[in-house]
Formats: sequence, structure tokens, C-alpha cells
Amino acid sequence: MAHINLLPWREELRKERQRQFAVVAVGSMILMALIILLVHINIAHLIDEQDSRNRYLQQQIAKVEDQIKEIRTLEQEKQRLLDRMNIIQRLQQNRPEIVHLFYEIASRVPSGVYLTSIKQSGHKLVIQGVAQSNARVSAFMRQLDASDWLSNPQLDVIQTKSKGDERSSDFTLRVQQVSKTQQEAKNAKGKGGRK
Repeated sequence: MAHINLLPWREELRKERQRQFAVVAVGSMILMALIILLVHINIAHLIDEQDSRNRYLQQQIAKVEDQIKEIRTLEQEKQRLLDRMNIIQRLQQNRPEIVHLFYEIASRVPSGVYLTSIKQSGHKLVIQGVAQSNARVSAFMRQLDASDWLSNPQLDVIQTKSKGDERSSDFTLRVQQVSKTQQEAKNAKGKGGRK
């Protein structure tokens, strides 16, 4: 039988297969590296896009917050103006009442009574004056109580002073001002109760 040495051929085939395997392995590694690089570039691009969107949204949010602050400032200014308008409107409505009030006080002061000061706080009046006698102070209080514009007079202080033959009484009294709107409400209530 003849001996044929097949080992070199097998050895060459094995080396060829190893070389092909190495080429395929290196090619696979290069391909895998390219795929990873592409995926990384794509993800980096997506992250950059998302960052730019986030920056845009933050800019828009900052603009909206500025607009909200401006709106709040305008609302506060509007409320201040409305409050001023209401005060002016109340003053305009009360303007004739003040004239009526001073007319009523002046017309209700009896002879022998002199007023030294009138202070108003809301609908309350503090009247200070000098009278020739306590009876004249009482008459003044009755006159005030009979008024349509004034009610509930209360005497706080009365001090009698004597100078020789003359006597005088310093007095302080409080009285409520009845506003026109309160009068109208009372009148409407009175008419409603009579029906």
C-alpha cells in the first residue's frame, strides 16, 4: 500500500480556515465597531436635539413667566385703580352729604351755644363747644336728635366754668351722621313693613 501524506494539505486547509476565521472575526469587529460608532453618533445627535428643545422650552417658559409677572403687576395696578375709583366715587356721593351735614349743624345750634371744633371719623362726629348753660347743651342735643341727617347724640363731657358773674359750660358730645343711603334703606324698610 502506498503512503500518501495528506497532512500538509490538511494543514494548509486548517491554516486557510484559520485565516478566513481571523478575517471574518476582524471584519465582524470592524463592522461591530462601525455599528456602535453609528449608534453612538445617532444617540449623541438625538441628545443634542433634545437639549436644544429643552433650551427652547426653557426660554419659552421664562417668557411666559415674565408675562405672568407682568399680568400680576397689571392686575395689582388695576385693583389699585379700582380702589381709587371707588374712593373717588364715594367722595363724590358724600360731597352733598357734607354740605347737608354742616347746614344741619349750623341750623340746629341754638343761641347761646358756640361750637369750637367738629371732628368726623367715618359716620361719627365729635362736637366740642361752649354753652351759656347746661340747658342750652340739652336743647342742642334735642335739636340734633330731631335732624334727618344726625342721630343718637351722646354727651361725653360737660364742665362748668365761672368767670365773675358769667358761667359757661364746655362740652364734648358725639353724634352719628345718617347718610343718604342709610336713610333710603330705612325708608324702603319702613315702606316694605307697612305693606
